[in-house]
Amino acid sequence: MAKSSGLGWTTLSVDDASNTQQAIKNDFTNLQFATPRSVQDITGIDKSAKETLLLLADVTFTGNGVFNPSANMSHDVFKTVPSTSVARLVTMVANGKTLAPTLNCTDYSLTRAAGGEYTWSVPGVLANGVVPTWS
Repeated sequence: MAKSSGLGWTTLSVDDASNTQQAIKNDFTNLQFATPRSVQDITGIDKSAKETLLLLADVTFTGNGVFNPSANMSHDVFKTVPSTSVARLVTMVANGKTLAPTLNCTDYSLTRAAGGEYTWSVPGVLANGVVPTWS
């Protein structure tokens, strides 16, 4: 198996408020996602090192991008985050590997920087209790 870069993502699509996937990968400039597990410390006083149990799985996500007001692009997808309570399927495919969690997006933050850049940031957390699984 060859090592791969993060270049050339084939898919980064996000549901809009009507649960229609929109291909907005071109609007993303960077993203961060994690699939952490909770743990419970079960270390007894007879131990000299920690013992833990794995608990619930989770997904955290933050996408950042460039403002695009065109139909079915990033602004159309995220403009309803503050006014609707819609979980959104986020489908990510890179190097032939797919992760597609359903997230609650918790903010749609816009920034107009001093140099004129107009960008957005959207964080999300796991919405539906389905264990995030790479395929």
